[in-house]
Amino acid sequence: MQTRPTLRLVLRAVALLAIFPVIAHAHPGHDGHDLTWDFNAGFTHPFSGWDHLLAMIAVGLWAAQLGGRARWLVPAAFVGVMVLGAGLGHHGWGFSGAEQAIAASVLALGLLVAAAARLPLAASMTIAGVFAFFHGLAHGAELPAGAAGLDYGVGFVLATLALHLAGVGLGLFSARKSNLVAQTAGAAIAVAGAAMLAIGG
Repeated sequence: MQTRPTLRLVLRAVALLAIFPVIAHAHPGHDGHDLTWDFNAGFTHPFSGWDHLLAMIAVGLWAAQLGGRARWLVPAAFVGVMVLGAGLGHHGWGFSGAEQAIAASVLALGLLVAAAARLPLAASMTIAGVFAFFHGLAHGAELPAGAAGLDYGVGFVLATLALHLAGVGLGLFSARKSNLVAQTAGAAIAVAGAAMLAIGG
């Protein structure tokens, strides 16, 4: 019943974020970078590695399975904590196991989707936020030299929302048929996460 209003809300949020780089581009560039380049660098970053890509889609899939307010609060928790992690990562905060933590997030989120795990909302948001923190650290640490942090940040936030929305859409489509499509995707994501951990180890 609430699927269409929720999707409309998500689409409006994405549309609002989409105009940020357009507004920013109306102002002169700085530090030798064009603001569009900064935005594009941020936007493409989540697509540059399977770890980010799969984790973010898995968050959307799981949120769709959880349903209700979790459909938008779980992705919102991921994005919010990811931004915090990115700020810390950009200022040199990090640790040697961050990449392993990101791979572990892919495995864990895939398993949650494969099991169609229905946890309480607070627990689901906390899990998403913990994993998001490590993804944010990586985004911040890999900010290109001289790039504008705000424009880069808007780029990777918008890309993350797009991937979450893709996962939510797939999850809702799966729910109309059976949950098999989402659970199969979750199992595949979990296998990929396990492989990443094995290679990283």
